[in-house]
Amino acid sequence: MKAFGKILGLVLLGLLLIIVALGFALTHLFDPNDYKDEIRQIARDKAHIELTLNGDIGWSLFPWLGLELHDASVATMVKPTEPFADLQMLGLSVRVLPLLRREVQMSDVRVEGLNLRLNRDKDGHGNWEDVGKLPAPANTGATSTPPAAGEPAPEASVSAEKPPQPIRLDIDSLTVNNARVEYTDERTGKSFSAESIQLSTGAVHDSVNIPLKLTAFLSANQPALRVRTELNGEVRIARALQRYQLEDMKLSGEVTGDPLQGKTMTFSAQGQLVLDKAANVAEWTGIKISANQLRALGELKVNDLDKTPQVSGGISIAQFDLAKFVDSIGQKLPAMAEGSLSKVELVSRLAATPTSLALDNINLKVDDSTFSGRIAVEDFAKQSLRAALKADTFNVDRYLPPKSAEASSTTQVRQAEVASTEADAMAGAGSTPLPPAPTKDAWSSDRLLPVERLSKLDVDADLTFGQLTLQKLPIHNAALKATGQGGLLTLANLRGDLYEGNFETTGTLDVRQPVPALNLQTKISRVPAEKILESQGKNPPVKGLVTLNSSLTGSGNSQKALIDTLNGNASFIINNGVLLNANLEQQLCKGIATLNRKTLSGEPRGKDTPFQELKGNLTLRNGVASNPDLKVRIPGMTVNGDGDIDLRVLGMDYRVGIIVEGDTSAMPDPACQVGDKFVGIEWPLRCRGPLELGAKACRLDNDRMGQVAAKQAGDRISEKIEEKWGDKVDPKLKDALKEMFKR
Repeated sequence: MKAFGKILGLVLLGLLLIIVALGFALTHLFDPNDYKDEIRQIARDKAHIELTLNGDIGWSLFPWLGLELHDASVATMVKPTEPFADLQMLGLSVRVLPLLRREVQMSDVRVEGLNLRLNRDKDGHGNWEDVGKLPAPANTGATSTPPAAGEPAPEASVSAEKPPQPIRLDIDSLTVNNARVEYTDERTGKSFSAESIQLSTGAVHDSVNIPLKLTAFLSANQPALRVRTELNGEVRIARALQRYQLEDMKLSGEVTGDPLQGKTMTFSAQGQLVLDKAANVAEWTGIKISANQLRALGELKVNDLDKTPQVSGGISIAQFDLAKFVDSIGQKLPAMAEGSLSKVELVSRLAATPTSLALDNINLKVDDSTFSGRIAVEDFAKQSLRAALKADTFNVDRYLPPKSAEASSTTQVRQAEVASTEADAMAGAGSTPLPPAPTKDAWSSDRLLPVERLSKLDVDADLTFGQLTLQKLPIHNAALKATGQGGLLTLANLRGDLYEGNFETTGTLDVRQPVPALNLQTKISRVPAEKILESQGKNPPVKGLVTLNSSLTGSGNSQKALIDTLNGNASFIINNGVLLNANLEQQLCKGIATLNRKTLSGEPRGKDTPFQELKGNLTLRNGVASNPDLKVRIPGMTVNGDGDIDLRVLGMDYRVGIIVEGDTSAMPDPACQVGDKFVGIEWPLRCRGPLELGAKACRLDNDRMGQVAAKQAGDRISEKIEEKWGDKVDPKLKDALKEMFKR
């Protein structure tokens, strides 16, 4: 037995030596470079590709079947002279004996200098679509003839081939150095590339974690972008389960290019990725994302990969400075107050499809405001925005752009004019001439609305605020409902509580036509008038609780155009108010002193005039509001007015009458004691000048004062006649004398 075993061992050793000797002989005596033409023909016949071998072929036989290709390129049979791939070197080796068991056991696989060029032509055809295809046969005009009668037809395949068993993949390592992939689209002129690709892996086995490292430089031309990337992680492939994982994934890099305006964005992403093709599900858990100052956590899941993918998950963005982040990526926000958008954070659930995105259960903090609710883009192509949000407080003024230079200059000039006119009016306490009527436009001609954007807007918004600050007005319990589609924007409701009152506004903005058209209805109930005017940067001429109902229309795309075309009507009442720095009693005193032919002993400075009610109706025509029924109730007197307010220049021109209703108490000046004889007389005033002056622009109307004096003279003559002659004078004569003095 020992001898037999020894003999058997010697035989096996001899066979092994023979095999090694044969392998040595084959690899040294057989040169595959002599068979390049045969190899090219096999590639044409079997793989239907055009293989060009410019470099040498190196090989080994046993125990590894090794192969090295140098300077090779591949083209399709359709365009054999236009290679779509080439490489400097491909090296691999396979164990021979496992191949007999349909197992592939490779050592290191190395690829050097791979260059892959993908191109889509002007007709939309990609060069990779021709891989494995034969060129179309030349049309020789010959037609195939059917088999003759009685001739047997070719037999169909008796049985289908059995599907091959899956090949077990086993590689010690995979290395790709200095590879490049380029894609161009001749239809759009766009191109994308991945350069300096470096890929290295550990041992590649089924259902085992495979260490992976990949670096590359990505670029695009429209817009010009360049990205440096590095990917690390462990890949796990379970082919039988069709399950693929990338564990402990870490992707990092930098982005530069035209959109960033010379700035650089650094980014990173981490997490666990799983693709389950059997269940058509993909997941990304443990998400950690950073981009400059931005930091985010989350998780995502994608269902229905074989149909329309449905994305669901959650996201949490830590507090960051949005303004600085936007600046760091080369973008600019609209001008706003210093420190705005410096504290922004978000927590939300999300759902998405390839055409939509929805953020639900939002908890959004912006500076000092907190929002909750839902925001969705139902259709990316149509920009269909849906929003239902609630906020505790929000200061809109903080995020509005400042006034333009033209508007600021116009405002400053007007304020200077008003201040000068007001100083003159106050200096003379009503004895100076009437202020001049304003003639300069008070409104900006700057473009007001982004018509092109608004015409494409598809929006449905429902917003509520605990407190909303708008143009310095503190609005409580504010609510906004608005829709926009096809160029028609509808303000279904804008309402809120303002101080002790409230307001409500509805309207439409139509940008479907060349000139935008505005239609607005407003209701204001018992809101302090001075607060509204102050919020507009105006000096209030009046205080009091205003109630206003208006229905207005206008057209144009600037403040000036809208005011110039403003039409409609309005009614207003101001209760328990004060005419600021306006002494109507002094004007009345001056009129009485004139009739008494006395001189006022002093010229008092400005003084407020309290009133119980100020009301009237306005009819607006092209920016001019006619007010024929102004009425002011002041203790002891009534004021009636008839005039116009020119909103185009913010000026007014009124004829006013003051009627003493019976209050004959002592006046501040002896020269203007009312007495019974002045009760019921309408004392004429003329009010003209900037609207901001209010009653400060009122002066005694000397033209109409003569009529009052004549009436008084006629009344005195009538009294004398009655005194002396009583019934002795013909009544017709009395009436004639009275009528004469009235003229």
